[in-house]
Amino acid sequence: MPLARLHAPFDHPDWIYELKYDGWRALAYIEGGTCRLVSRNGNPFKRFAGLSAGIAAAVPGRVVLDGEIACLDGDGRPQFWELMRRRIAPTFCAFDILLLNGRDLRGLSLVERKRSLQPLVKPPLLYVDHIEARGVDLFKSACRLDLEGIVAKLANGRYEPRATTWVKIKNRTYSQAEGRAEFFNGR
Repeated sequence: MPLARLHAPFDHPDWIYELKYDGWRALAYIEGGTCRLVSRNGNPFKRFAGLSAGIAAAVPGRVVLDGEIACLDGDGRPQFWELMRRRIAPTFCAFDILLLNGRDLRGLSLVERKRSLQPLVKPPLLYVDHIEARGVDLFKSACRLDLEGIVAKLANGRYEPRATTWVKIKNRTYSQAEGRAEFFNGR
């Protein structure tokens, strides 16, 4: 699912709001006691063998999860540079489920998919919880805690990559954003 961008948070009864975890977006393909982590560009993540093994051990059956690979500090806050250095064990922050034991869930509403996801999540996975209708308050909290921002999602939205049902609202003062352009552009 692509993320559109907005510059300001909003409240709406048809939307749910999640914290945006700062890391690498990934799909987790779990089947036969193995897990493959794949980037949003379709490239396999090869440096997360331990995380993949942990996910495979924690999640039974044939499952596809959507989430973010992140390194979390002791307070549960994502630490992007630690993800780059790999000094903290990564966590898979699961926010959606697309397949459960061979059943395609993409046609269900987001809140129905999240209900199916939550009971499956145990370490090294983290369930990305949400609040309903009150995006402005969550965004203010995210900024106060120096987090990357929030993601607003249409509660009854299906998982349709061509639809704009997910929107990210970034914290413009997020301290971990400093220096990224130079780092990734090799300057």
